[in-house]
Amino acid sequence: SLERLVGIESRPKRKLGCLVVQHNDTRTMLTKFESKSARVKGLAFHPVRPWICASLHNGVIQLWDYRVGTVIDRFEEHDGPVRGVDFHLTEPLLVSGGDDYKIKVWDYKLRRCLFTLLGHLDYIRTVQFHPNAQQFPWILSASDDQTLRLWDFAKRTCLSVLTGHNHYVMCAAFHPTDDLIVSASLDQTVRVWDTTGLRKKQMGEPSGPSSGPSQAEAMALGGALQVSGGMGPEGDGRPKQAGGLNVQAELFGTNDVVVKYVLEGHDRGVNWACFHPTLPLLASAADDRQVKLWRMSETKAWEVDTLRGHANNVSSCLFHPKHELVVSNSEDRSIRVWDVNKRVGVQTFRREGDRFWILAAHKSQNLLAAGHDSGMIVFKLERERPASCYGPTPGMMYYVRGRELFLHDTSRSGAGAAGSTGVDVPITSLRRMGTQAQTDGIGSAPRFLSYNHHNP
Repeated sequence: SLERLVGIESRPKRKLGCLVVQHNDTRTMLTKFESKSARVKGLAFHPVRPWICASLHNGVIQLWDYRVGTVIDRFEEHDGPVRGVDFHLTEPLLVSGGDDYKIKVWDYKLRRCLFTLLGHLDYIRTVQFHPNAQQFPWILSASDDQTLRLWDFAKRTCLSVLTGHNHYVMCAAFHPTDDLIVSASLDQTVRVWDTTGLRKKQMGEPSGPSSGPSQAEAMALGGALQVSGGMGPEGDGRPKQAGGLNVQAELFGTNDVVVKYVLEGHDRGVNWACFHPTLPLLASAADDRQVKLWRMSETKAWEVDTLRGHANNVSSCLFHPKHELVVSNSEDRSIRVWDVNKRVGVQTFRREGDRFWILAAHKSQNLLAAGHDSGMIVFKLERERPASCYGPTPGMMYYVRGRELFLHDTSRSGAGAAGSTGVDVPITSLRRMGTQAQTDGIGSAPRFLSYNHHNP
């Protein structure tokens, strides 16, 4: 049992045998909701409502209310598995990508597909709206056709084709604030792309040299340009420039998005890569059973450390939005939590019989979700409420904050504080005992506090 008495480092030497602290059992997940379904390949939290969208291997997209545990809606127009899904930040829109090579944009209020974006030539692995989709109506997609694509969903056109990977692109994601994209591929690399040129082009800013084809390229593509673009308005035999640009973009990509870094270090295909929300850090997960941390500067990126512990392919990873943690899941049927600073494992959750495929984090709440072979789980790593209990007399409450035990006494007023509801009196310092004491992070906080009234 992980229920222990807390070791005391006394300030005044006080016998505190009347108080017992019970810590988290780090093997037990704080599950908020669990669903049963076909294999879940994609997950996305709604930014405001208590909803989560799950895309399934059987081609169905489910919209769940995880607070009450019911399916709100189902979308079933994809032919084959749906591997990626995402919510728009402000509009009632949902984007999905599947094995039918199609990207579909849905209005979940109207409960129908608005339009389909065609262009990829193989399975689509992930799709994502731009974090600032009000200003940039962009969708990013990654595909087994070895490319990433940027789409303008307002104009329903392809903005850019990002070429460079030479195997399936397993995932792609926007940076939360910067003009960057990260992608992971089975070619064993992680690539970071700079979208500054595309942003300036879309906003009408000068972006340096023209990204159009050179005269030599235009001449080399002359036949294709004529077929695709037709003749100019004067009928003088000159190809239309727009058609030429489209063909060049399809064949070679454009110069609007350029590779900034190529990160090499994994020994097998990389399944996932993600940005830290605020720091210049990256995390990647691969079939070599490792999670790697990378740091970026303005001019280069390098490997910081490797987190080892998974026993099979690592499917997905993410940085926790509120704590300095990396969470990863794997085909070894486990979810692991790692301390970013100390680079050690903090928690491991195991599931019998179900491989994990995808992770998602809520942007503003302490919620995570994991998709596995037979459904999904919405869970927390720790409770927000501190461990607390009432003391022997009315108006006294003990609680734990950080590594300190406090007594909140409502019978005493704060020093000069008008309308004060009491004072907090520090009682003693606490320390963890046993193997769980290696980190101050998730899993080390006390969960329950009880007062023994028979031993005052």
